[in-house]
Parts: sequence; C-alpha cells; structure tokens
Amino acid sequence: MKVLLADDDAFTRLFLEEVLGVIGHEVVTAADGEAAWTAFLETRPPMVILDWQMPLLDGLELCKRIKADESTRHTFVLMVTARDGAEDLASVLDAGADDYMAKPVTPENLQARLRIAERRIAVDAARREAEGELQRARYLAGIGETTLTIQHEINNPLAALITNAGLIQSGVLDAAESAESVEVIVEQARRIADVVKRLAKLENPKSVEYLQGARMIELSKRGFEADASE
Repeated sequence: MKVLLADDDAFTRLFLEEVLGVIGHEVVTAADGEAAWTAFLETRPPMVILDWQMPLLDGLELCKRIKADESTRHTFVLMVTARDGAEDLASVLDAGADDYMAKPVTPENLQARLRIAERRIAVDAARREAEGELQRARYLAGIGETTLTIQHEINNPLAALITNAGLIQSGVLDAAESAESVEVIVEQARRIADVVKRLAKLENPKSVEYLQGARMIELSKRGFEADASE
C-alpha cells in the first residue's frame, strides 16, 4: 500500500519510513506540511501519516484539507503527536483524523495501527463498491421503469397520430374525413404533450406493477395529482 509520511524531524521520518518499508509499504515522504500537501495531490495514497506540528502547514490543517475534498475524504489519516491530552485528542478527531498515535512511536505500536488502518481501508472500499453497485442497479431499474412508462402512455396516441397522418398523406380521404383525421392528430398530439408535461413535473416518482415482473412509473392523472398534493 502506498503511504504518505510527513514529519519535519529527519530522524523520526527515517525511522517511520524504515518500519513501513520493512512490512511492505511504498513510502512517499515530506519534511513539511506544504510539501506533504503537494505530494498528496500528486500521489493520492490511501493512507497518510502526519505529524501534528510541522512548518508551513500543520498536520491538523492538512488533515482538514484531505477530508474536505469528496474525492479524497476516504483517505485514512493517522496523526502522530507528542500531545496526548483530552483536548488534543478532540482537536485531532475534529480535524477528521481516523486514528492517532502518541510519540514516542515504537515499531510494534506502528504496525498495530497499520493493521487497523488496512482493515478499515478494505472495509470502506468494499462498502463504497457495494453502494456503487446499488446505485447503478437503481439507476438501471429507473431507466427500465421510465422506458416502460413512456411506451405504455405514448404508444397508443402515437399510433393513432401516425395512422391518421398516413391516411391524409395517401389522399384516400375526402375533405370531411381529412378534417376528422386532423382533429384526431391534434387530440393525440395533446395527449402526448400531456404525458411529457407530467413526466417533467414529477418530483417523487412512484413505481407500480405493470405486468408480472415488470414495473413502471405511476403517471396516471390520479397518481400525478396524489404526488402533487403531498
């Protein structure tokens, strides 16, 4: 796993980098907050280890930046600090950090925190994937219901419109019959326009069973009026 490590103390940075490397992580290091932010934007690692007190940009502010962006807010942030009071812990959590570790850091403590982070990252990734699949399934189901609704509501008036237009175009109708067909065309065109209007105004579309195993959006005038009254 790629890990961004930011600490202004060269010895601590080298020590943590060595521990991370031994257990198989790819480490990107930074010696101050601004350099860490630049490196984070370039690499987008799934995990970041931040020292609280760094020049140019401290760990809390850097954590807030990471968590504020929708595309990176799932990044696991481990804050390392020599400050371990209750108020300090509250500040770390308020900044959005996922975990913290008090100095001095031992290899055993760091490895334990990393195991926690790895499990958390894996669980979060699985959850996001499941949520994405559910959203896609709902989206596809919505497309199917909308398509069936349009087919159900528009097919008949559209067929009548096309039929009467074809009769007029063929020249087989006399003047009176042509006038009647024009009236039918206008009426059916208005029916289609009404369906489109109701579709555009739907705010809380409801799904109803159309045929066994198939559903469509409730677009009848009764259903539309009930939706509008809520």
